[in-house]
Amino acid sequence: MAKVLVSKEENYAQWYNDLVLKSGLAENSAVRGCMVIKPYGYAIWEKMRDELDRMFKATGHENAYFPLFIPKSFFSREADHVEGFAKECAVVTHYRLKNDEEKGGIIVDPEAKLEEELIIRPTSETIIWHSYKNWIQSYRDLPILINQWANVVRWEMRTRLFLRTTEFLWQEGHTAHATREEAMEEAMQMMRIYAEFTENFLAIPVITGTKTESEKFAGAVETLTLEALMQDGKALQAGTSHFLGQNFARAFDVQFTNKEGKLDYVWATSWGMTTRMIGALIMAHSDNHGLVLPPRVAPIQVVIIPIYKGRDEFPAIAETAERIRKELTDRGISVKFDDRDTHKPGWKFAEYELKGVPLRIALGPRDIEQGTVELARRDTLEKQVLPGEGISAHISSLLEEIQENLRRKALQFRNENTHRVESWDELVDVLERRGGFALAHWDGTRESEDRIKETKATIRCLPLDGVKEIGKCVVSGKPSGQRVVIAKAY
Repeated sequence: MAKVLVSKEENYAQWYNDLVLKSGLAENSAVRGCMVIKPYGYAIWEKMRDELDRMFKATGHENAYFPLFIPKSFFSREADHVEGFAKECAVVTHYRLKNDEEKGGIIVDPEAKLEEELIIRPTSETIIWHSYKNWIQSYRDLPILINQWANVVRWEMRTRLFLRTTEFLWQEGHTAHATREEAMEEAMQMMRIYAEFTENFLAIPVITGTKTESEKFAGAVETLTLEALMQDGKALQAGTSHFLGQNFARAFDVQFTNKEGKLDYVWATSWGMTTRMIGALIMAHSDNHGLVLPPRVAPIQVVIIPIYKGRDEFPAIAETAERIRKELTDRGISVKFDDRDTHKPGWKFAEYELKGVPLRIALGPRDIEQGTVELARRDTLEKQVLPGEGISAHISSLLEEIQENLRRKALQFRNENTHRVESWDELVDVLERRGGFALAHWDGTRESEDRIKETKATIRCLPLDGVKEIGKCVVSGKPSGQRVVIAKAY
């Protein structure tokens, strides 16, 4: 297989796009701004979905499903919410087409106009809280811990596969609570779950923190965020968890009788993670040879490739390969034995390297004769010949080693590209030349934040574990009590 990728040093954007297309993750669709997620890409999403779903259910959450269409009037009930999403909404105005030859063929039937226009969901707070009004009367009905796996539409003018598309897949959690404290703890808990998932499953370290007032979710009282650093020095928001206060309960008049017998409005959260995380996986770990996938999220963790000249050599190889495959499968490891005779071994090596399969086993007549296997690691590109006896236990251990190595490398990269800055010039130097996270003092004002945005960077978060220290804002020189994370971002 010839070289199929431009190097990321030469053209990072093209490297990323080529990698998505040529590794078989996704492709552009006939609908501008939308993508087709191909089987290999969807298998990664399924791995992510299944792990998150397990984590959600372990903390008492249940799955439900709500309509794709939302009455337009629902959006007007929460002013900040409608303002935040107005420019991204796709609107359904008619429900029928008709054939009109005089007007050139198929047209929208003007007589089939909807009485009330419908929004294709950009997020589901409004339609869900309309239902919650019917579900909640007393404190005995609380908490409600609901998650939804769905697609959403946010009309985008400049799109990029996985990172920013008009339609994408996600999960969105929506919970209702009797007290402010319970709701805030829920929002914090979900942020911790996202952090654990991102670091331990995707091997991507994150900084957790709160968004500024101008960057928080539309309709939220407070937004918690996870920020990851990609290999080009840009930040990527890996997930968000929102404390909504009583805003949506007031908008939809969702009241309950509390333990004291008094009426009160319900307290709420919402939280979500999307297929954008596949883009994060690519940019956090991959190289100029192709994808590099952490074993826990790889659809194929081990591939076995037979090497033989004549068909008479194949049966003994296949028998050994099948034994290894079964041993690994019994350990819960996903294995593919690629016995296609339409492609040469070298072509297969390059294909699975491009697809980021963590471990490759090559088996030839000499291996069968000597009782050995050749193992190749995707993360380091190292090869070693090992005894076949006990190979399944070794591979199981090696996959964990690869998982941890990728996390460690990503953390090292982030640490090496996190810079403490003390002045405006130092901040600009990081943002314009060096890249990465800038840790800088900020005075908390919108004016200083807007000046930072003029560099096309944003305050990514106020770190939750940030050290409280007195300093001077890099913009205004005014006093500041904590550093914030500033970066250019996807």
